[in-house]
Amino acid sequence: MKLILRRASEFTVEELTNAYNQTRVDYIVPMPMNARRLRDYIHNYDVDMERSAVAVSDGHILGISMLGVRPGRCWCTRLGVLPVKRRRGTGKLLMTDHLQKARELGAECMILEVIKDNMPAYSLFAQLGFRDTRVLLILRRPPGPLKESVGPYRVEHLEPAEVVGLLAQRRSTPSWLDEMPSLLNAGGLGALRVELANGGRGWLVYQSTMFQLGRLVMQTEAGDPREVARALAHALHSEYPIKDTNTENLPLDDPHLPGLLDMGYLESFRRIEMRLDL
Repeated sequence: MKLILRRASEFTVEELTNAYNQTRVDYIVPMPMNARRLRDYIHNYDVDMERSAVAVSDGHILGISMLGVRPGRCWCTRLGVLPVKRRRGTGKLLMTDHLQKARELGAECMILEVIKDNMPAYSLFAQLGFRDTRVLLILRRPPGPLKESVGPYRVEHLEPAEVVGLLAQRRSTPSWLDEMPSLLNAGGLGALRVELANGGRGWLVYQSTMFQLGRLVMQTEAGDPREVARALAHALHSEYPIKDTNTENLPLDDPHLPGLLDMGYLESFRRIEMRLDL
């Protein structure tokens, strides 16, 4: 069967959602989508539908991949091929198209993330020249009372208008998912600052939706990051005790990680961030 590539913009979001879910039925972490979530995903992460690709044969979608575009950089995401059509070059064809589009844009690099232990995808990316940059963690904290006590601290809940200023001060290196454009596109952001009795202090930016907290960005301004993270988490979950929390792409070496684990956060899975200079 002849395999051709079409632009994602030629399909409805509903068609793309259905195709995406079919490509992930046996995935390590399926992450199913619905049409609303996919629309939000496209918006939040600056996915360029004219440059995103769909592999089609005999009128049937066999694979899909999306390309995020920001100044100087591109991001490959949601690459998936139907299980019965894998290992036939479809994924490589989609990725080659992305690289061509990125070079046409004059991008300096392409970034992607692959779930750890997804060896077929990892091997494809390595074959194309991508190299590991770091390990990223997806963390979850189920709702429930705080079991760990922390030392005395003072908390200040900040106005939404202060979020941009805080993110502009960020010292950590964000992934595409938690860069400032992604966070601002997603909206629903709040912020708080804590000051510990021992002089430690720091701030937290987070997203609060109806049922869930997420998109956590922490920064320690003084003191021990573990202690500051514990106080920030305590303040957050004291404010929202019944909300589930899911935050993505925290670097494995982030100094706040031990404090989050102390406060009941659990590792869901890991991603490997990869980069190709163009």
